[in-house]
Amino acid sequence: MRYLWAALGLISVGLGLLGVVLPLLPTVPFMLLAAFFFARSSERLHNWLITHPTFGPSIREWQERGAINPRGKRYATISIIAVFGVSMIVGVPVKVILIQAVTLSCVLLFIWTRPNN
Repeated sequence: MRYLWAALGLISVGLGLLGVVLPLLPTVPFMLLAAFFFARSSERLHNWLITHPTFGPSIREWQERGAINPRGKRYATISIIAVFGVSMIVGVPVKVILIQAVTLSCVLLFIWTRPNN
């Protein structure tokens, strides 16, 4: 099982790194997932990730307090609005728009009710 957890952690890190350059792919959630997988598979990889100068602080704040950086909240909100706007512009069916509106509203509610780090 440790190999499976480690493989899932590496995939999550890869997706998180893609999120650094692709604006609508989130980075931090994938890094949080990678930390979860590495905690079950490799102490060395887990320590590397939580002490990483870029990703480590967000992971530690989430693990310790469930906190999200205010800048991250703003970027998430802008991305969500952009995705919803694009859906409206390209003429996605009304049923899908309604599902997106409810789902994305719940995501925004979750994000903005988390403490700031």
